Amino acid sequence: MASDHTSIKADALEAENTGLRQMLAQAGIDASHLLAKAGIDATEQEAAARLQRLLLEELHHRVKNTLATVIAITSQSLKSATSMEQGQESIAHRLIALGRAHDLLLQTSWASASLPEVVRAATGPFDTAGAGRFIVKGAEINVGPAAVLSLALALNELCTNAIKFGALSNATGHVEITSVLDEKTQRFKLFWEEKGGPLVKKPTRHSFGTNLIESSLARLLHGDARLRFEPSGVICEFDFPLAALSALPN
Repeated sequence: MASDHTSIKADALEAENTGLRQMLAQAGIDASHLLAKAGIDATEQEAAARLQRLLLEELHHRVKNTLATVIAITSQSLKSATSMEQGQESIAHRLIALGRAHDLLLQTSWASASLPEVVRAATGPFDTAGAGRFIVKGAEINVGPAAVLSLALALNELCTNAIKFGALSNATGHVEITSVLDEKTQRFKLFWEEKGGPLVKKPTRHSFGTNLIESSLARLLHGDARLRFEPSGVICEFDFPLAALSALPN
């Protein structure tokens, strides 16, 4: 009877701990210590051991996904670079952007983040001295982890291009970022439009940033992403199913 009682308590504890799964996936410390800090009794060694295994499995999954992203960023950045120095700079900037997105997700226990938070995290470093060169408006929706990382990297590419060649390369240009949620069709649209910058010319070749936006991001989120190099400024349109935007990673 005592054994059954202990088993029931252990199962109940494990069920309670499951609610902490997303938080623990980002922590590399002992599970029982985390639970103690959260005020949960973790004296049952069997339950704590099972939770520790869950932690390691989740951490392993996250690390593998992150390493795959880093490998892709590194190889594609070097492939499209015109010099080793440019390649190193591109890799550094993209990995920093990836790190900012991870910081944002850590603040939300790797669950989701609001779209305005994602946009601010991606554009903030490019809005020097809070000059207000980004005008953000539209829907306030939650974005799942996979979409957070993808959108953050895509916005980083757009910002970098705008700093070098577009609306942020002079003192008067700005970027308007508008999001639209269509409840009827359950689709989400995000528009990036540069205004007030120098005359834009269409590039002669597809860069890593263009491929990332138009191919990788669109494929991951089961939608469309289109870049247009209008003389008045770059325009980028994202169109995704809402379910793909909010989905948790596998």
